Amino acid sequence: MSELVPEPRPKPVVPMKPVSINSSLLGYIGIDTIIEQMRKKTMKTGFDFNIMVVGQSGLGKSTLVNTLFKSQVSRKASSWSREEKIPKTVEIKAIGHVIEEGGVKMKLTVIDTPGFGDQINNENCWEPIEKYINEQYEKFLKEEVNISRKKRIPDTRVHCCLYFISPTGHSLRPLDLEFMRHLSKVVNIIPVIAKADTMTLEEKAEFKQRVRKELEVNGIEFYPQKEFDEDLEDKTENDKIRQESMPFAVVGSDKEYQVNGKRVLGRKTPWGIIEVENLNHCEFALLRDFVIRTHLQDLKEVTHNIHYETYRAKRLNDNGGLPPVSVDTEESHDSNP
Repeated sequence: MSELVPEPRPKPVVPMKPVSINSSLLGYIGIDTIIEQMRKKTMKTGFDFNIMVVGQSGLGKSTLVNTLFKSQVSRKASSWSREEKIPKTVEIKAIGHVIEEGGVKMKLTVIDTPGFGDQINNENCWEPIEKYINEQYEKFLKEEVNISRKKRIPDTRVHCCLYFISPTGHSLRPLDLEFMRHLSKVVNIIPVIAKADTMTLEEKAEFKQRVRKELEVNGIEFYPQKEFDEDLEDKTENDKIRQESMPFAVVGSDKEYQVNGKRVLGRKTPWGIIEVENLNHCEFALLRDFVIRTHLQDLKEVTHNIHYETYRAKRLNDNGGLPPVSVDTEESHDSNP
């Protein structure tokens, strides 16, 4: 039987570098203010970030996202209290929130998925999720080719997909490999080991290494992809993440406890409090910093420049170009929270 060779990923287009001539300025002209101009504009307009969570029921997907953004963002129900149990997901549903920190507004959309992998027959259960992701690319493409397109096209494209791996300590399920093999071509996948507090430190380290090896053997790329590192600095930083941190072994909790006089997010056990943001207890803080504090903009850029461009090129090539879409067909996009 011939071995399947994974399709090569499209290389990002690198523009030719202009010939530069070093010129010494005779005085201050204000080029450095562009950063402040960009900051002010972002402060006014805000930005979009769309995150999808996929995995079996019971792995704490909704809880982790709530922990990630320190608010109840995974469900939209005003009657909820922090003590209530999060219900199981029954369908793919996008829930939008506007959250603000330090004057910066972010329109956050959390895409919850069905009880992925919970059925007796899980064959092709990744298809509805892939269909949803491609539908968001299609919406964006139709807006782009509109004759009278909006000044700011609403962005519903999925920028990041957190894939939750069951903490078995053994190996990935065939379903895990099948899902990531198909979806890694259309979205940025970040694998996470859920409920990592169920494993010992030795079991966790061995399982992380085994998962990385299985993904490599099966030709599955996760974010950040090696071929999209822009320079040596990026490569050095991302190599450390790929070789040491991935997949992040995390614990989620939106409940607070008193530890040494401080209120901390954690899980209470008969042996003590597992502190979510304590690196000695789990890698939640590493995941949060990675997704929000260091790579959020890059997640958006890879989505636009690689995944969306791949979809766009294929779509236009298959159809021989898209006809302009009338303004009336996409009125639903006008509603912003």
